[in-house]
Amino acid sequence: MLFFSAFWLAGCAQPVKMPGNDADMWSGRIALQVEEQPSQSFSAIFELRGNAQSGELVLVSPLGNRFAQLEWKDGHAQLTSAQETRTSDSLDALLQEATGTRIPVAALFGWLKGEHSTIPGWSADLSALEDGRLVARRDDPAPKATLRIALTR
Repeated sequence: MLFFSAFWLAGCAQPVKMPGNDADMWSGRIALQVEEQPSQSFSAIFELRGNAQSGELVLVSPLGNRFAQLEWKDGHAQLTSAQETRTSDSLDALLQEATGTRIPVAALFGWLKGEHSTIPGWSADLSALEDGRLVARRDDPAPKATLRIALTR
């Protein structure tokens, strides 16, 4: 979580429009609450494109500063921030580093498309997806986490 805090204030680039198929592109606001002691939370404006195998996630502060960009393809992932670039063969590991907890990437793409993907420990409420809202909760393993997405596209 400290990783994101440092980049929250450090970013200075403006968001860039990403080319690609609009069916595989989402943007809006993302918020993540992790129920640890003390509780941790994260929120950002995001642009997401692609799928679980190949894609890009750009995270932007509410002030419009890009503070993180994740790119992945062919089993290789890269996290770029204002201060450094990190690579890994695990998108999940870099995403956890960026957000403070594991997020099921493959399921997230399915949820955004309205698919009821079943992931152990996670439940997603897609009832408001037509209105651009998605809520997913992780009950297991601890700590519990709540992911909220409000789409603008």
